[in-house]
Amino acid sequence: MNTADYQSGHHEQQHAYRSFLPTTINHQWIVSDPAILQLLGQADRALGELNAFAQLIPDIDFFISMYVAKEATQSSRIEGTQTNIEDAFKEVDDLSPEERDDWSEVQNYIEAINFAIVSLEKLPLSSRLLRETHAILLQGVRGKAKLPGEFRTSQNWIGVSLKNAVFVPPHHDHVPGLMGDLEKFLHNDTIMVPPLIRIAIAHYQFETVHPFLDGNGRLGRLLISLYLASERLLIKPALYLSDYFERNKTAYVDHLMAVRQANHLNDWLIFFLHGVEETARASAAVFKDILALKERIEREILPRFSHRRQENAQSLMRQLYARPVIDVKTLARTLRTTPNTATSLINDFVVQGILIEATGQRRNRLFVFKDYLDLFRR
Repeated sequence: MNTADYQSGHHEQQHAYRSFLPTTINHQWIVSDPAILQLLGQADRALGELNAFAQLIPDIDFFISMYVAKEATQSSRIEGTQTNIEDAFKEVDDLSPEERDDWSEVQNYIEAINFAIVSLEKLPLSSRLLRETHAILLQGVRGKAKLPGEFRTSQNWIGVSLKNAVFVPPHHDHVPGLMGDLEKFLHNDTIMVPPLIRIAIAHYQFETVHPFLDGNGRLGRLLISLYLASERLLIKPALYLSDYFERNKTAYVDHLMAVRQANHLNDWLIFFLHGVEETARASAAVFKDILALKERIEREILPRFSHRRQENAQSLMRQLYARPVIDVKTLARTLRTTPNTATSLINDFVVQGILIEATGQRRNRLFVFKDYLDLFRR
């Protein structure tokens, strides 16, 4: 099927409402729009450049944890949470009571992402993996009563009520079949569909099927990164589109609705590919800046510490690249040293301009590696 001729599906009359049944996607797709083909080439090149940077950086898994935290906060922000990337690295006791529900959802998402990435080493990207990831996403938070880890067995909708819904996904009886079709499409090697086109279509389909009672947006966005990792298009999972979708939230939602309502699949593909290119180039730029920051600290600052303190200073630096918010108690536990030694080391890092104190308090103070965090805030 040519993407220009795509027919998205049709409505089915239920008892007191109409649900939307999308057409299946596991078949050959032909892309003939020159604008899409040009963007596809640009996006592929940008992914290649990102992979090149990922191979240059030593201890890259430290930095990947920052991308995971950013994805968790940005993807959850689309759903209405207010936790920022700095908060994601705080302990629950460092937050006000009204901040803790949002923080817990972000922590679940971080755990879900890490679980899914590790699981790809032994499981294919499948409905099973998505359900297991979904169970972690909703454990103990506001969606815990909405069948964590299970496809829905009742009707859901997007909007204030079923009667006044913006969009009503397919009846739940269709969910297993539609998700089976989506899974087969992701792995069908008898059809020649460029990977970025394949995942763009699959993401649209996932969000349209809305297979879970809650968490569909976050899991559908994570599906993109998991597919890129499973297909080895990314050596390391360093590309997450939620920041792009959050900054263009209205366009994101409108494009998905335009496919359902008016079959505008090509417009969605252009929007998606532009996001891949923009995000990949931005991520590569962050890696470049990380290398520059790391080199400057190692050249100009760490040599100022005495030989006796070098080991602890190096250990603290490695920890900050993975978790750029620190307190004395955590550092003392990590370094297996006394609170006085940890306090002295943190104070030296403050004097050298690596850390800043973030609370303004005299007790229970938190210190932030601001220059590094700022690279992920832009």
